This record gives sequence, C-alpha cells and structure tokens, in this order.
Amino acid sequence: MTEAAELPPAPEQARAVFGERFADAVRYAELLAEAGVQRGLIGPREVPRLWERHLLNCAVLSEVVPEGVTVCDVGSGAGLPGIPLALVRDDLKITLLEPLLRRTNFLTEVVELLGLDHVTVVRGRAEEVMGTMPAVHVVTARAVAPLDRLATWGIPLLRPYGEMLALKGDTAVEELKSAATALSKLGAVETSILHVGEGVVDPLSTVVRVEVGESPGGVRFAAKRAKAARTGRTRRRR
Repeated sequence: MTEAAELPPAPEQARAVFGERFADAVRYAELLAEAGVQRGLIGPREVPRLWERHLLNCAVLSEVVPEGVTVCDVGSGAGLPGIPLALVRDDLKITLLEPLLRRTNFLTEVVELLGLDHVTVVRGRAEEVMGTMPAVHVVTARAVAPLDRLATWGIPLLRPYGEMLALKGDTAVEELKSAATALSKLGAVETSILHVGEGVVDPLSTVVRVEVGESPGGVRFAAKRAKAARTGRTRRRR
C-alpha cells in the first residue's frame, strides 16, 4: 500500500484570494486530500498540487462572474469549481449539480461544515433537472466533457442572455472551433476565450465563455423546457 501524498502548506496567494474565508479554504483542501482521495473523488497524485492546480485555478474564475447572479456548477464532482467560487463570492447563489450519490454526499458535508449558506447541492443530471430547477444566469463547469457535449447539458439551464463559463486547458481554441456549429444551434450568440488569475496562478486559467441570446438551448430545448414546466405545475397541483 502506497503512502498517502502530503498536502503542502497553502501558498501566500491563497490568503489574498480567499481573504476571510482562508481558513475554510484550508479545511476544504484538507477534506479533498483526505476524504476526497479515500472516496475516489480525486486521485492521490493530485494532492501535492491541490492548491495551484485545483483550488486557486478555480477560485480565479470569480474574476469573470458578474455580481449577485445565480450559478449552476454542472458535474460538480468534488466541488470544483463551485466550492472555491463560493468561498470567494458570497454574493452568488450557487447550485452544485452532480448525478453520483457518493459525490453529492461529500458536497453536502462540505457545504454544511464550511457554512456555505448560499450553496445548494442537487443530485441529478443536467438533462433531468431542466424545467424543474430555476434557470440560472451562469453555468460553470470544469473537466466534465468536450465543449460541444458540455454545451448540450449546460446551455439549456441558462436564463435568456446568460452565459456558460467552462474552465479548459490547452484544447480551448480547438474545442471552440469544433463546437461552433453545435453552439450556434444551441442559441449561442457570442463566444470568447479568457485568461484569468494574473499574479495568482501560472499558467493562467483558461475560460471559454459562451453567451446566449433569448432562446438558450435553441428551439428543441425551448419545447422540452416548456413541457417540463407544464409537468411540474401539474405535479404541484396534485
């Protein structure tokens, strides 16, 4: 049995980024390094680089999230980027959407332990909750799926004129090019690639931003959303 990797001390940048929530960020990092590894939510090799590659890489997404909006973190997994974003932005209302029970159990424990009252954990797939969960201003995602597939899950959850922010790596430009047709059909009106985290992370975090118009998801999803809403109203009347 190999010895568990040790979590390194938090870098100085973490104190500046997380501010008053720094102690909570440290506790979250410890939970990822311990329970997260034990439950198979992250690999043991990720522990030495938890701060730079995961917590800070996700926290700097806050630079491009508007103030006071609703956010849905699709395929939240171990809470990345949703939990770091919640730690630095208590003005947001964040939903962590995750289909696997062992992951939602972990997320619920983290949210309760850290007192993240502005965060809700929902178990389910994006295509299942559409129409039953209120549409949001912003959808976030990290390491969930290629952009074209991610868009079919995330964009229909948006309000009109909302945006999807996907943390990507070196493949961002290529993925955006290959997903262009699919994004257009889903109601995207503008796309861009942003680099965030100057002075905090190196390399900078790469974010693909997809902005939608008045029909997030396009015509097909508009019909599906309307049907889901009607079904929800019928259930509430019973």
